[in-house]
Amino acid sequence: MRKLDFTKEVLKFLPLLPPKQHKPVVQGIFELLKNPRPHDSQLLRKSDNFFRTDIGEYRIIYQYDDEVMVIYLVGKRNDDEVYRKFKQLD
Repeated sequence: MRKLDFTKEVLKFLPLLPPKQHKPVVQGIFELLKNPRPHDSQLLRKSDNFFRTDIGEYRIIYQYDDEVMVIYLVGKRNDDEVYRKFKQLD
């Protein structure tokens, strides 16, 4: 079983989600531990090891290997802000 890790950005964002969205997003993140490549996940362009997947109206950007999964960002799916923030992390 992989270890799950979050960036500070994600740890600040998740508690701000309304309960109706919080539960499915958190459950989806734990599902990624079991299956890190769900059918809708995609490798990010210009990246060798960052993926994105959607859970409801939220997009999750993450990276994984055999030992750890890091959730880098969670943001609105229809908002390019999540990608702007991701570029700042590089």
